[in-house]
Amino acid sequence: MLLALLLLAAPPDDEINAPVKDAVAAEVPSLVDLYKWFHTNVELSLKEEKTSAKFAAEVKAAGWTVTEKIGGYGVVASLQNGEGPTILLRIDMDGLPVKEETGLPYVSANPGAMHACGHDSHLAMGIGVARVLSKLKDRWSGTVILIGQPAEELVRGARMMLEDPKFGAAIPSKPSACLSVHDFTGKAGTVGVCPGFASANTDALDIVIHGRGGHGAWPHKTVDPIVIGAEIVTSLQTIVSRKLAPGTRAVVTVGSFHAGTKHNIIPDDAKLQLTVRSYESDVRDKLLSEIKHIAETVSEEHHASKPDITSVDSCPAGYHDPALSERMLGVFERLLGKDKVSREEPVMGGEDFGLFSKHYDVPALQFRVGGAGPG
Repeated sequence: MLLALLLLAAPPDDEINAPVKDAVAAEVPSLVDLYKWFHTNVELSLKEEKTSAKFAAEVKAAGWTVTEKIGGYGVVASLQNGEGPTILLRIDMDGLPVKEETGLPYVSANPGAMHACGHDSHLAMGIGVARVLSKLKDRWSGTVILIGQPAEELVRGARMMLEDPKFGAAIPSKPSACLSVHDFTGKAGTVGVCPGFASANTDALDIVIHGRGGHGAWPHKTVDPIVIGAEIVTSLQTIVSRKLAPGTRAVVTVGSFHAGTKHNIIPDDAKLQLTVRSYESDVRDKLLSEIKHIAETVSEEHHASKPDITSVDSCPAGYHDPALSERMLGVFERLLGKDKVSREEPVMGGEDFGLFSKHYDVPALQFRVGGAGPG
């Protein structure tokens, strides 16, 4: 990551691998300690108070200009170093509502929360970037913007930061490219790059079906929302298999179906919760349109009123600029060797990092850093 940032602002013939590696090596022991601190003191989305304060303090100590509490607990830091391009680097900060059972000596101290997605390592890497770029200011020029983003796991944090007026005020100049990092299951010491579409459009939908409740022994006097819901769930499975061209990458998953309180009572309502994934905008529109059509049509067939369909969260697909991706592949191959760098496949996971590049209409890349040990 450090070399990537430096080479974007340095001449291609400037041999900087050795100074970067030396600077990083000197920081590794304290960065490992920071990683453990972030892991132990994990905080969930929208609650990253101590995490953001620690991140901000460490970056400020490295000589950066820091603004805190942007869009919640977001952090914007900048380091200006003469003329040159401006590069934005996004680091996410939140943990997941997962009970930790690793048995590590630095296990989560927050019951029911864990850094199970690697954001603790991202935070340590971000602080490493801040320290090393400050130390090597004689080897690069330009401006670097370091973002500490909250609520990535909810795909809300980027939008929250961008909508806060303090965000624009904290940015010294428009970025020419946006970078981010995420750990993945590749071997430690490897880097993966996925040009083009890399993460999916994500839409979280709530569908509330309105029936007419009553006693289960007199079903003919009711409009059963459970039956309606079951038919909707089944019909939704035909969207990808029958409404899209074969091979189109898309997912419609019903993750939750809640209705009723007792064996013999037909409830008034039923609630479905969906996650919808795609890449292309027209496919996303088709998916959402078909979901609405099926939910409303099935409800009408059973003489139920129109269901309520609510978009809870949404995030556009992550697209990695092919030219920037190819350039960075060369950077990583130069740093690590070609055998440690791979081209990766796109995933259906969601990621709101791309909102920063869309906001500025500039190229973006989130590269993947291996986090798996031997075996």
